[in-house]
Amino acid sequence: MSANILTVDDSASIRLTTKVTLTNAGYAVTEAVNGAEGLAIAKSGNFDLIVTDLNMPVMDGLTMIEELRKLPAQAGVPIIFLTTESDADLKARAKAAGATGWLTKPFDPENLVKIAKKVLGR
Repeated sequence: MSANILTVDDSASIRLTTKVTLTNAGYAVTEAVNGAEGLAIAKSGNFDLIVTDLNMPVMDGLTMIEELRKLPAQAGVPIIFLTTESDADLKARAKAAGATGWLTKPFDPENLVKIAKKVLGR
């Protein structure tokens, strides 16, 4: 059974790259364009992994994670940040908010698949 992955990014090119990479690895991918949309989709769906950008309009990735972690159904869902940011303080805040991992853009597609397999255990 393939895992359901939600990707949240305001960049169409990153969404496309992420979707192609994860779909080719056998995962089902749903896309959202900002944190608010990602939060709404995550609430209505059953996702095994969420990959989100940090800096987005409407709602950023950190706020989205904080909101998701308040929901019992989302408590154990792994969340990976995919962002241009590499600041140690931001990483610490993301971890405190409930992020599982961090991948810096531009990213290596093989690395994304490796991380997905690791956190999904498949």
